[in-house]
Amino acid sequence: MADFTDALTEKHVAMIEKQPVFFVATAATDGRINLSPKGYDAFRVLSPTRVAYLDLGGSGNETHAHLAQDGRITIMFCNFDRPALIVRLYGTGKPVLPQDEGWDELAAHFTLMPGTRQIFDIKVESVQSSCGWGVPFMRLEGERETLKKAHRQSDPAEWEEKMAGRTTSIDGLPTRATDRYIAGV
Repeated sequence: MADFTDALTEKHVAMIEKQPVFFVATAATDGRINLSPKGYDAFRVLSPTRVAYLDLGGSGNETHAHLAQDGRITIMFCNFDRPALIVRLYGTGKPVLPQDEGWDELAAHFTLMPGTRQIFDIKVESVQSSCGWGVPFMRLEGERETLKKAHRQSDPAEWEEKMAGRTTSIDGLPTRATDRYIAGV
């Protein structure tokens, strides 16, 4: 049986902080639904009704396009250990790029990674927790360093040019490109 709350509880936050992966789903009024897995140390609970996650440049920018058009977002966490639990966050979000007002306040919550493109700022409107009894047990072997490595090795000018050219989603919705290359550590 699913339970709904208007905000994150301490139990939700404790579970979320232990998860090495989360899933993000967005949709525009027309076009495809986007569902993406996210890893790394990229998610933060800012308050019981506000969360954010750090986004690295990758194959597309669907979440940005969908939030700019529609604003709706769902984030799901699955506990692959004990206790069995799934937590979904329903809300609205917006992309915040390095050139945007509010970037410094959000970025202070993260250790920026090579290829950081934007941070998604999300207002949590509803939280659903459910049993997760059908989710298998799985163990984390480690993070893939490939994406961060590729960004660390990329030429800043080439990266900026590549990102500047990515101004539409796969369904043709507009996106905004970052104006700043975030170097790696």
